[in-house]
Amino acid sequence: MHPLISQCPVCQEDLTITRLHCRNCETTIDGQFFAGPFSQLTRQQLAFVETFVRSEGKLNRMEVELNLSYPTIRNRLHEVIRALGYEPGGEEDSGMAEEDRQKVLEQLSEGVITAEEAMKILQEA
Repeated sequence: MHPLISQCPVCQEDLTITRLHCRNCETTIDGQFFAGPFSQLTRQQLAFVETFVRSEGKLNRMEVELNLSYPTIRNRLHEVIRALGYEPGGEEDSGMAEEDRQKVLEQLSEGVITAEEAMKILQEA
């Protein structure tokens, strides 16, 4: 079975689902159906979302499971958020830019600063 596509390969406009079919009893239903926002995601993005849910949204668990760095996991999460039509919170959530927050976390993981110092820096931003 082929994955659901959401855009016309000719003109790039959104496609509408107009037919549903049961392979078991051969029932076919015609109409216009909404596939939901997740139909916009690629297979890789859907797999990422599945891992995110399985990990209960804990990026540190995803790092271990996917064998990827925190910044890579965060970037992929932002890609999914954008694909769903939203803009990641990023800098709007605090006065500190994402790359500055990342530097603080790297300093923490390298032992340059303590957890208390990192919390203070992040909270003051």
